[in-house]
Amino acid sequence: MSEKKVDFYDFEGLLEKAHDELPENVKNHASRFEVPAAQVTIAGNRTIIENFLDIAEAMNREPNHLLKFLLREVGTAGTLEGRRVILQGRFTPYLISNKLKKYLREFVICPVCGSPDTKIIKKGRFYFLKCEACGAETPIQHI
Repeated sequence: MSEKKVDFYDFEGLLEKAHDELPENVKNHASRFEVPAAQVTIAGNRTIIENFLDIAEAMNREPNHLLKFLLREVGTAGTLEGRRVILQGRFTPYLISNKLKKYLREFVICPVCGSPDTKIIKKGRFYFLKCEACGAETPIQHI
């Protein structure tokens, strides 16, 4: 990196210098983070999310944590079978998609910098969303 001489009052210069010093993985987080759309099938009185494990892996979360959240949100019972989840009841793909977006907002995306590079940590009896990009720790609710 080339050293740039920046005037103390040159905001644009300071901003550009700060951006240049960011690691590449932080600069490109939005373009590389993509969660697959839920493949929802309704069979009788059951709703099946065919690619549930792919969704959990894309979010970098434990499938059981995501399942527990989803079951609480839709108020039903369900089981993880292989790469899919079977929910008791009929739920529209739109509803499932909205619940997955809510999970992303609450348990994956850093509220400080918007990075998806986070993990859930426990300190004492409290849970935090720790961002690996900016270092922020945001308290979250336990599911």
